[in-house]
Amino acid sequence: MSEVPVIELRGVHVIHTSRTGKLFRPDKVHAVNDVDLSISRGETLGIVGESGCGKSTTARVMVGLQEPTKGEVLFKGKPMRQNAASRKELGRAISVVFQDPATALNPRMVVRDVLTDPLKVHGIGDAASRLARVKELLDLVGLPQSALDVLPRQISGGQRQRVAIARALALEPDVIIADEPTSALDVSVRAQVLNLLTDLKARLGLGLVFISHDINTVRYISDRIAVMYLGQIVEERPTADIFADPHDDYTKMLLSAVPSLA
Repeated sequence: MSEVPVIELRGVHVIHTSRTGKLFRPDKVHAVNDVDLSISRGETLGIVGESGCGKSTTARVMVGLQEPTKGEVLFKGKPMRQNAASRKELGRAISVVFQDPATALNPRMVVRDVLTDPLKVHGIGDAASRLARVKELLDLVGLPQSALDVLPRQISGGQRQRVAIARALALEPDVIIADEPTSALDVSVRAQVLNLLTDLKARLGLGLVFISHDINTVRYISDRIAVMYLGQIVEERPTADIFADPHDDYTKMLLSAVPSLA
């Protein structure tokens, strides 16, 4: 792993103003509360917690889609800037795989165009080199070359998620943030996608942030786990330590819900 994290959050808070409450005193929602996290190349950080605990908001802060209300976000050791040049650099270094590939992919674009689009936006290569890169991406995620000219609706959910992962890899990022990437898939397909992400991380030396409400899934793929509850990280340690000796009561509750074969 590199010495300087690709992304580091220091004391990050995100407070939303809700539509409820009085006109001059609207309610506040503390979505993220004093969070410290970092991710480097070559490691997998799992973020686990129930729906509404702040996992996805934390991910949005990491990719620059959500400005923190308070705190600091560092990109490769320097404060993250909200200008066009910095956002473009961040967009090349960090990619996102969303929960539902059916809505994440443009339904009117064939796979060839879906994968070529990031290369065009960032001005990378010419038509021939882009096509070669797209074919390489299909090989990386285990899809046949015949998938180039199909629409997302013409392939299965698992194949669509492989296309989404290929798109995330197009710009050779340092880190991929996968936000519940298997929850919309059939059970039989989830293990295939998890294995693919693990293999790609090892082969390409990527950093991976894997977000899920299922601690057993996070255990399978993560080197380190951050347990999130009501916007706070209540426990963050190596995966084996979390499962062997959980410290926080909420972590213990999550582990008690894991099915046992004993």
